[in-house]
Amino acid sequence: MGDFWVFGYGSLIWRPGFAHTETHRARLHGFRRALCVYSWVHRGTQQRPGLVLGLDRGGSCVGLAFRIPGELRDEVVAYLRERELVTNVYLERTFSVRLDTGETVPALCYIVDRAHPQYAGGLDEAEAARVVIGAVGQSGANEDYVRNTVEHLKALGIRDHWLEKVAELVAA
Repeated sequence: MGDFWVFGYGSLIWRPGFAHTETHRARLHGFRRALCVYSWVHRGTQQRPGLVLGLDRGGSCVGLAFRIPGELRDEVVAYLRERELVTNVYLERTFSVRLDTGETVPALCYIVDRAHPQYAGGLDEAEAARVVIGAVGQSGANEDYVRNTVEHLKALGIRDHWLEKVAELVAA
């Protein structure tokens, strides 16, 4: 099996944690970036959940696609499963993403499982900010996660107005 692609839309953008040979801006159709997952491990606890991003149905999402050498497939997929499937709130799927070169490639994606108890659904900005503020998990403060994601998206020229508003409310 040859090289493969992984689509990142949140913390994978600023902390992929795996070797890759190429990175391209990419768009995934049919899913949008959403702060829709109650975090019980990385950015919160079951007693005091935080919020992390998921790919939820509808719209499209601009993120990054990482090209992984085929010989690293098992290692990278194992790493991603350990990182993303801690509580099985995400479903591992392969979808076509369109690279900034115009090429369409299949990419490994982690989408939210709407039937999972950690699915937060459609919170408004103020509700999301209230959940984020003060939540801390194994990977650190939830506020840092939101701020880092927004900063890196902006640096890439990717605007997410809803997430930016949540970050503003958290900072205030």
